[in-house]
Amino acid sequence: MIELSNQVLDLEKAIDAVQDDQGGAINVFVGTVRNKTKSKKVLRLEFEAYEPMAVKEMQKILDQANQKWPILRAVLMHRVGVLAIGEVPVIIAVATPHRKASFEACAYIIDTLKETVPIWKKEIFEDGDVWVAAHP
Repeated sequence: MIELSNQVLDLEKAIDAVQDDQGGAINVFVGTVRNKTKSKKVLRLEFEAYEPMAVKEMQKILDQANQKWPILRAVLMHRVGVLAIGEVPVIIAVATPHRKASFEACAYIIDTLKETVPIWKKEIFEDGDVWVAAHP
């Protein structure tokens, strides 16, 4: 399941979506907006995406992960818009028969998302802002 939304992401929905009787492990990554970056106070984050390409790339990542690990079910959610400190911009949930694969697949998905998906993050500080490309 893939979701790119300007609404609050639903952690329970993500976990429910990966429940599987064959699964021995569910690994969940929840990215949160932190209050500092390199000792600078962060006020908020703003995320923008090129939606058609982002969704396509998100699916590609899940497809690649499915080829590398015995994934039973996976969820990749990302939020766009303005997010306050403590809010959740990304949720990944992966169910596999055993824990090692779920940890590895989850790490692969977040790392690849940050490298390839056209989602951009603007960090707003007390003294200015900076765009941080999640996609080089």
